[in-house]
Amino acid sequence: MTLAIIDYGSGNLRSAARALERVVAETGSSHRIEVTADPDRVGAAERIVLPGVGAFADCRRGLEAIDGMVEALEHQVLTRARPFLGICVGMQLTAETGHEHGATAGFGWIPGRVVAIEPGTDAQGRALKVPHMGWNRLAPARSRHPVLDGLDDDDHLYFVHSFHLEPACERDLLATTDYGGPVTAAVGRETIVGTQFHPEKSQSAGLRILANFLRWRP
Repeated sequence: MTLAIIDYGSGNLRSAARALERVVAETGSSHRIEVTADPDRVGAAERIVLPGVGAFADCRRGLEAIDGMVEALEHQVLTRARPFLGICVGMQLTAETGHEHGATAGFGWIPGRVVAIEPGTDAQGRALKVPHMGWNRLAPARSRHPVLDGLDDDDHLYFVHSFHLEPACERDLLATTDYGGPVTAAVGRETIVGTQFHPEKSQSAGLRILANFLRWRP
C-alpha cells in the first residue's frame, strides 16, 4: 500500500516523509511512503498526505500549476473516499475560502473559512504575538477522533501559523488549542482529517498521530 505525500513546492516534505518512514519502521506497517508530484501516482495511492507552509493563495496556485493534481485529489478523497491528512496550510485548503490577502477558493471539502487568528492576551495580560509559534496542548472538541487517540493531557504539539480554519459545522471541529482564546487545532469529516499543528515536528506525540493515521479505517 502506498501513502502519497504531495510535492507541489510547498511544505515540509522531507520532514513529513522521514517521520512517516520512522512510524512505518517502528509499527511494522505495510505502507510505502512516496513523495510525488505525479497526479497518476496520487490516483493510485491508498492514502494521501498534503503538507503546506506559507500563504493559502500561494499553496492553492502551486497545486493548480500541476496539471491534473486538484482533480486527482478530488477523485481520491471525494469519490474513492481515500483517507486524507492535511497538515497546516494543507489542512486549511480543505475549507471553502481562505482570507489571507483577499479571498481565495479552497477545496470546499469542509464548510468554513480560513481567517486570521485573534490571540488576545496571556495570563499576565500581555498581548500574544502573531504568528502563533511554539508548543501547545490540545483540547478535544468532542469525543476523541481516532487519529488523535492516545494523546495525554501533558502532550504538546508544535504550531507555527497566523491563520486558522473556522468550520461552519461544529461537528467538523476535532480539537482546539488555547492562544488567548480557542484556536482551531484539528478538523475532520468522513475520510478527511487535518491538523493545524505539525505532527512531523511534534516528537513522540506527533509520531503517535501519524501512526494513528496509518491505522485509521474510516
